[in-house]
Amino acid sequence: MVNFLHTFNPNPILVSFGPINIYWYGFFIVLGALAAIAVAFKISSYYSLKKEAIIDLAFWLVIGGIIGARLYHVFLEFPYYLKYPLNIFKVWQGGLAIHGAIIAGLLIIWFFAKKRNLDFWLLTAIIAPGLALAQAIGRWGNYFNGELFGKPTNLGWGIPIDIMRRPLEYISSEFFHPTFLYESIGNFLIFLILISLHIWIIGKKQFKNYSYFLIFSFYLIMYSILRFSLEFIRIDETPVIWSLRFPQIASLIIVLLTFALLIYKIRKDKLKT
Repeated sequence: MVNFLHTFNPNPILVSFGPINIYWYGFFIVLGALAAIAVAFKISSYYSLKKEAIIDLAFWLVIGGIIGARLYHVFLEFPYYLKYPLNIFKVWQGGLAIHGAIIAGLLIIWFFAKKRNLDFWLLTAIIAPGLALAQAIGRWGNYFNGELFGKPTNLGWGIPIDIMRRPLEYISSEFFHPTFLYESIGNFLIFLILISLHIWIIGKKQFKNYSYFLIFSFYLIMYSILRFSLEFIRIDETPVIWSLRFPQIASLIIVLLTFALLIYKIRKDKLKT
């Protein structure tokens, strides 16, 4: 695996049919979405939630998540897209920001829960493990696109980056940190932890409101810590505020708000018992 990463030069195109190209990026996005839906199906059966509801929710989450992720990415690199506005629609070239997908997803779940008279936090708990798994899979699309790599490294698992994709300050470097792999592994571990939490809740029959939020809050906190840490070695362009990259600031805000809301909900639920 290590030697493969160190010597392989990925091609972003999976297969071509004449002028039509199918990209690895899109392939992994679709594969991740299907895996997430499959996981949600399995989990929802333990909470007596109809699969039809998951199918309907998944449809809107996929569409809304991609739009939200793209808009957030465009916001982060607004000067570039102001100069090349048509590139906003070239999603196959990469550029989906997970924070935008989370914001859009939460809004969609909230409206969906209201319309179907379902528990909002239960829906987030069901979706969270699959979301982490989808991220773990989707990050491989970044690898084949040759994007979101980290700083130069001499480590044996450093990945070669085409000279045309290297930032000018690192033009003489050949191997870079595979941040896509670090995040992929981290997200898979988060997926396993969230599944374990579901097993614990189902086994203990702890079907309380804060139990559902506990799962989603764990996702938000763990992913935010992972993302905050990896931003120290990522070199893709993003706004910098107070010496912190914008995703780091967003991650800190998410962690603080999640901890505050988790404490509030636990206290509120305990007062009811």
